[in-house]
Amino acid sequence: MRQRARYLVLVDLALIFLSVLGSFMIRYEALWHIGPYVRLNAYFFLTVLLVRPVIYYVFGLYRCWWRYASVKELIIIVQAVTVGSMVIVALVAGFLAPVRFGARVFSRSILLLEWMLNILAVGSSRMLLRLLQTRTGTRESRAGSALATRRTLIMGAGDAGALMLREMQSNPKLGYLPIGLLDDDPGKRHASIYGVRVLGTRDDIPRLVKQHGIDVVIIAMPTAPGSAVRQVRAICASCGVTAKTIPGLFELIGGSVDIAQIREVQIEDLLRREPVRTDLEAVNRSLTGAVVLVTGAGGSIGSELCRQILARQPKQLLLLGHGENSIYNIQSALLPRAGKTTLTPLIVDVRDAERLSRLLLRHRPQVIFHAAAHKHVPLMESNPEEAITTNVIGTRNLLEAADLAGAERLVMISSDKAVNPVNVMGASKHLAELEVQAAARRTGRHFAVVRFGNVLGSRGSVVPVFERQIAAGGPVTVTHPEMTRYFMTIPEAVQLVLQASVLGEGGEVFVLDMGEQIRIVDLARDLIQLSGLEPEEEIEIVYTGVRPGEKLYEELFGQGEERVPTEHAKVLCAKSDQTMSDEHLSMRVAASLAAARQENMDVLWEALRDGIPSFRPASELPVPTLPTRSSQREEGAAGPAPAVRPSTQPQA
Repeated sequence: MRQRARYLVLVDLALIFLSVLGSFMIRYEALWHIGPYVRLNAYFFLTVLLVRPVIYYVFGLYRCWWRYASVKELIIIVQAVTVGSMVIVALVAGFLAPVRFGARVFSRSILLLEWMLNILAVGSSRMLLRLLQTRTGTRESRAGSALATRRTLIMGAGDAGALMLREMQSNPKLGYLPIGLLDDDPGKRHASIYGVRVLGTRDDIPRLVKQHGIDVVIIAMPTAPGSAVRQVRAICASCGVTAKTIPGLFELIGGSVDIAQIREVQIEDLLRREPVRTDLEAVNRSLTGAVVLVTGAGGSIGSELCRQILARQPKQLLLLGHGENSIYNIQSALLPRAGKTTLTPLIVDVRDAERLSRLLLRHRPQVIFHAAAHKHVPLMESNPEEAITTNVIGTRNLLEAADLAGAERLVMISSDKAVNPVNVMGASKHLAELEVQAAARRTGRHFAVVRFGNVLGSRGSVVPVFERQIAAGGPVTVTHPEMTRYFMTIPEAVQLVLQASVLGEGGEVFVLDMGEQIRIVDLARDLIQLSGLEPEEEIEIVYTGVRPGEKLYEELFGQGEERVPTEHAKVLCAKSDQTMSDEHLSMRVAASLAAARQENMDVLWEALRDGIPSFRPASELPVPTLPTRSSQREEGAAGPAPAVRPSTQPQA
């Protein structure tokens, strides 16, 4: 036992004795004549002195770091004292009957008084210890308090804000000096948390910045929607003060708020939605202790799936991918927190049906998440064979292998581009959806599809492209001013994918509620401003025209699909009466594959039309015209109008 704990045991023994003594003094109103009661009930004093320290040790009261004690530790103290009283009653009544010792039976109220006094004594001693340790720590850190030069306002007086405040006060060397809290809840106005007052709402930021010389405003609102973060950031920008934030709720899944998570406001913060309730219990039941396979495990969605699945403690997590570097990277990232979960890397191409079947028969996964796919629209337009063989044939191979291996559930990650497709990539994902539905009907297993739009920050997506262009000084290339897309953060999308995996009976196409579509040019302007620059003044925006296979907007539901609500508010089901027989589907897939291998686009279009009635190649659609510079000015565009010219740079 550590030396500090030994001293604490000695203090407890003294307090325990005084508590028992005090209970007799109160009960019998004997202040100076307590001696006879002590002698007659010595066995009771001895029992309490022996039992209570042992119970306190079992409950960890000598291992706690009381400087950081909270309500949780107070509850543990009450539990320890209560269990100790129960043990004492059992011993005294059952084994140390007073008659055996010739002692007088004392009043039962002694037990209640002794219990109450012990809670008071142990709780007070720990709180006093916390006070002493906190004061000592404060004196020791005063030498570094000069570093706390950033005068700080904390936006959000909830749990996250309180944690930020407490950490700043405990560690002045972090450089944050909390001046006050802000909260839009009028009930918190003038309240005090850890000695720091709530000074107002977000509308008071300009006044407080000027009045107190504020350097930084920290947005501690992990559950707030992006509109709230956007507004606070805009207010901070208007008065020339830095705005920082902590990650949103989905990014904090599996962790807790920590001051190390304070960072600059990112595009994900401006676009995040209000958090939704997720049935974590059902997800945990499905994954805990199971063998889980993730294909495309090294990709953006696949790697986040692996992280969130690992938090559910599966028995084994199979990391399947074609690229050895990406699989090595995700395995290395997961190993430190794998715990009892076995991580098994599998380097295999989903187009290799024989090897895929051997691996699944060997490991027998119970739950499969299929994220392996080609997703880049322009690349797949010029490489149609790759799109068909990977997205369609690869999915079919996995479904057949999953059936042979006895997998209970399979979820395929699809795309909004599969809805009324106009490009090869979208058509290939549409056929893959049909393959999953056909396999679910054929096998009766829980095979399903989850369909959603773009994810922020995924490899090759628009945000990293814009960030590279901004870092290079511009221009930022946008295909068309009216181009819109659905966006969702990667953790948010994966959380809802896990939720969808435990819904339905098989064969469903689940559609994630993506909110409203966002104009790509607005996204570009936000990123430029987050970089501390002014769009169209310091960073030029250039419109380059719609690329092959692109639509101006995406859809989440296709022709003939009905929106059906599920038990989860943010997960819908696309119900369609249109079905295709296995034979017809196989014929259409074979015809599409043959045409793709010939790289005969006219034949491929016909094959895809035959297999997908809603398919219409983008080459046959009207080409959206770009607005002229003069028309943009007439529409009220602020500042110089974006240029309209071809570009060889990556674009969105």
